[in-house]
Amino acid sequence: MNSLPPSARRRLDRPLPAPPDALRRGPFRAGAFRSPARGPRTAVVLGRWLGAALLLCFATGLVSHLLQDPPSRLLAVGLPTRPPWGYRVTQGLHVACGLAAVPLAGAKLWSVYPRLFEWPPARSVRHALERAAVAALVAAVLLELFTGLLNTLQWYPWPFPFRQTHYWTAWTAVGALLVHLAVKAPEIATHWRRARSVPPAGRRAVLAATAAAVGAVTLTTAGQSVPWLRALDLFAPRRPGAGGSALPVNRTAAQAGTVAVPADWHLTVNGPTPYRLDLAALRALPQTTAVLPIACVEGWSANGQWTGVPLPDLLRRAGLPPGSAVRVTSLEADGPYRTTDVPAPYADHPRALLALALDGRPLTPDHGFPARLIAPDRPGVLQTKWVTRIDPL
Repeated sequence: MNSLPPSARRRLDRPLPAPPDALRRGPFRAGAFRSPARGPRTAVVLGRWLGAALLLCFATGLVSHLLQDPPSRLLAVGLPTRPPWGYRVTQGLHVACGLAAVPLAGAKLWSVYPRLFEWPPARSVRHALERAAVAALVAAVLLELFTGLLNTLQWYPWPFPFRQTHYWTAWTAVGALLVHLAVKAPEIATHWRRARSVPPAGRRAVLAATAAAVGAVTLTTAGQSVPWLRALDLFAPRRPGAGGSALPVNRTAAQAGTVAVPADWHLTVNGPTPYRLDLAALRALPQTTAVLPIACVEGWSANGQWTGVPLPDLLRRAGLPPGSAVRVTSLEADGPYRTTDVPAPYADHPRALLALALDGRPLTPDHGFPARLIAPDRPGVLQTKWVTRIDPL
């Protein structure tokens, strides 16, 4: 706002009428909050931690969004297929940072809670705008964390679409965060370094308790994507390896209506020389085995040993040249991922398979029998199950 003309700055800084002192009751009264642990230094330290978690969560969320809906420019450059576990790492970080941000956000709000009851509530137009921007930041962060947390449980008790709302709320939260940092930069700089004086009683306890809460949340949920933490995976919504299966299942065959596969099922591959194959003919083709993870947007991931026909072999047989993108269609009658587009970097990858077996056994209905797509560094929701047709794009 320093770039505004002097007359505009004077109007913004003109004092607003103060409310009657009779209204200064309850939390608005002087001295209502006396905890010595609160203060600018506590708020700055907690803000650093929360800001780091939110920005890392935002960056990894962008990776997931771009892989699910790649823009044409990214397709022209080429989508990443290496390392094959890349999406597993980025999405695991995304959910871990989002969960860690929940206690951090609570602690940060506690540290600045008395600011909600400043008196007068708005000293000037500039002060009122600053407070409105903080309200937008808090609302966006809380909505983002709330919807993201319930998404890990696959529970959507709201009427709006989750993914689009989560995406645009993230931009709103990050934008409001950057504005807030710019406004508070002088105060943040003043309290960035630890003072040489003895800290107020309780500050270290607050910071230690917050760090312990973040550590506990991370250790008891990160096992859904970090194998060596599986023994501590107490509160994560998905537990790979539970129930005798190495891979959890988000959408079952019963939910998709694909428990009973038609007896005359066949795979249709369209192209210059289209063809059809039944399951026996598919199994008779040269097979490849690859260890690839299923990594889901909810944060869980696990490796599987997949055996099937390389996708490039199927496309070349249909006369599709290298560099062709295809659309894969499932047997399920509906659902947002009944069809998925496979860009050329995946379609040409030698470890992209039309899988027929998992861990040495034929696919079960829940894992995509009779055939499913599996490709490296690709979101699990795009690894289409119950495949019945492949078409060129």
